Amino acid sequence: KKKLIVILLLTLFFQPFLYSKEEASNTKKVLIILNDYPYDGSDKSWNALRLAEKLNSEKHTVRIFLINDSIDLAKDATKKPEGSPYDLVKMLKELIKDGVKVKACATCMNRCGKHKNEPYFTKNIKGHMVDLSNWIITSDKVVNF
Repeated sequence: KKKLIVILLLTLFFQPFLYSKEEASNTKKVLIILNDYPYDGSDKSWNALRLAEKLNSEKHTVRIFLINDSIDLAKDATKKPEGSPYDLVKMLKELIKDGVKVKACATCMNRCGKHKNEPYFTKNIKGHMVDLSNWIITSDKVVNF
C-alpha cells in the first residue's frame, strides 16, 4: 500500500515535466489551409472558417494559411455576393481578433486572386513556404479546403 502511494505521489510530482500543458489538457494545434476564391460557388471557405471558429472556441490553437486565390479572403475588396448569408472577410477578421494566426502565401499575393493590387486588411499577413512548412510540421492536425 505504501509503494502504491509513493508511486502515485511521484507520478503526480513528475507529470508536469512529462507532458506539456497542451498534451495534459488535450488541446491540439490545427492548421487549416484554404486554396480557392472565397465565393467560388461552394461553401468550402465558409465551412473552413466555421471549423476554425469552433476549434478556437474549444481552446485549440488554430492557424490558417491562405494560398492560391484564397488570398482574396484577406482583402476588404472581396465583397459578399448579393444574397449570400455570410460575410467571409468579416468572419476571418473576427478569427484574427480572437487570436487565430493567419498568413497568406507571399508568392500568391503577387500573382493570384481576383483583386490584384488591392490592399490586405492587415499588414502582418505575408507568409512564405517556410512558414507553411513549419506550421505543418508543428501541427497535430492539418485540414485542407
